[in-house]
Amino acid sequence: MAEDLQQRLEQCQKENDEMKKTIATLEKNVRYSFLIYSDLLPTANIDQGEAHITMTEDFDQINLKSDYSQDYTVHHPILNTLTSDEQNPLLTASVQIPKEGTGNDSTEYGSERREFGDFGLYNAKVNIELKINHDGEVNRASYMPQNSSFIATNSPSAVVLIYNYTKLATQNIDCRPELRLCGHTKEGYALSWNPNINRHILSASNDQTICLWNTEKLAIEEKFDFAWHLFHKTLFGFVGDDRKLTIWNIRSSHYTKSSHVADAHSAEVNCLSFNLFSEYIRATGSADKTVALWDLRNLMLKLHIFESHKNEIFQVQSSHHNETILASSGTGRRLRVWDLSKIGEEQTNDNAEDGPSELLFIHDWHRGKISDFSRNPTEPWITSSVPEDNIVQGWQMAENIYTEDENEAENIYTEDENEVNSVDLE
Repeated sequence: MAEDLQQRLEQCQKENDEMKKTIATLEKNVRYSFLIYSDLLPTANIDQGEAHITMTEDFDQINLKSDYSQDYTVHHPILNTLTSDEQNPLLTASVQIPKEGTGNDSTEYGSERREFGDFGLYNAKVNIELKINHDGEVNRASYMPQNSSFIATNSPSAVVLIYNYTKLATQNIDCRPELRLCGHTKEGYALSWNPNINRHILSASNDQTICLWNTEKLAIEEKFDFAWHLFHKTLFGFVGDDRKLTIWNIRSSHYTKSSHVADAHSAEVNCLSFNLFSEYIRATGSADKTVALWDLRNLMLKLHIFESHKNEIFQVQSSHHNETILASSGTGRRLRVWDLSKIGEEQTNDNAEDGPSELLFIHDWHRGKISDFSRNPTEPWITSSVPEDNIVQGWQMAENIYTEDENEAENIYTEDENEVNSVDLE
């Protein structure tokens, strides 16, 4: 047994050394890199699981950093794992992100490295602050936008759990949720807090129902479909296996009848996102490997179809800071960032081979399928993503990719035969 343990330790050390070498030789265009491993050794305990991540800024940042003495801000990803035959805790972590102007200059081109920017975090470590022993696997976790101390989770027991994590001061404590919302008959994999109405949340389940909850009243109000509009507090949308895009208005007395329905894709529709700047624009992602752009005033026609993914799409998110920026990921290991303002731009033959004009950037650092990603709501261009190997990455594309100085950028890009917008680990 001791010999087996020694062999395992040697193998894990070898994997760790290989990972360090890989990181040291990565090229091009990513400013930050955060890596998180299991508590014992890299992926030793959770290599069969699947992880999800949601980012939020430090809940007390304004008070804690008011002296302006620190050159970084603190952000808190929410992490969870899906691992067979193991305890699956809900994790809260902290990450330090440099303030604007304090990190390395991402616009400066280093001729030695043949890349823009550099690794330059104040502290690149992801610190796990709290482990909550969850009641079964964590299918999905989401923090409340009005008060990010409250975290909702889906579990296999069909019960939606609400935690107030500020009350859970010690690690490895028993599962003690603030609320248990009992309305579904089967487990679910989707949650959405209403960004406009405090403590209202939607939960979806495999029992083919969606519940709307008012957690202040601790009671079910009605059963609906999914995903809140960001401008109209009574509107939300739903997509699903029926391949349709559906809009609902809870102000209507006819709860069972949708306001608008569109045949959205040629396969199952897995995700949707409302634009944070335009009340009419939304995007959907599908198993047909495309992302579709919609105008709610006319759901008969798609505004645009984004084509580049080689696999089924499971996540799409609009930017919190730029009206034209959209990101998507799926069962592949690449996360794509799109720029709607570049739709229809003329391309050279070489550029066209890399993808359509609206494809701004491909994040290609992950070794496996991307399970989830989250756009930072307060820091532009910063994203956290996590694949099925449970190694979390926090990253920001090089500034020259999205700045207006296109002529200078094009001259630099031609110096390197590799695609500037992609980093491939293979």
